[in-house]
Amino acid sequence: MRIIRSKDFTATRAWGADDIANMGGTTTRLHWTDQPYRWHINDGEEVFAVLDGTVDMHYRELGVEHVVTLVVGDVFFAHVGCEHVAHPRGEARILVVERDGSI
Repeated sequence: MRIIRSKDFTATRAWGADDIANMGGTTTRLHWTDQPYRWHINDGEEVFAVLDGTVDMHYRELGVEHVVTLVVGDVFFAHVGCEHVAHPRGEARILVVERDGSI
């Protein structure tokens, strides 16, 4: 049993994480960041839920870049092959569910 107060979580570096669970090869991690990540494509599907802050999610479809603004409670689903990068506006806390070892 564990209670996690996401609003209280911080890390010593951007995209630092609290590894909450690994369930059959699927990880659930709480990330804190105040910096963009990098463009990437995950090895599998990814669920990205904003718990605190605002995040501009950039993604490419058919070579065209799109941006959607995510606020608290919003969820971004990246299917296999979806190239994307998250740009927080200030501090953000994000719950990420993805295949173990994915980038």
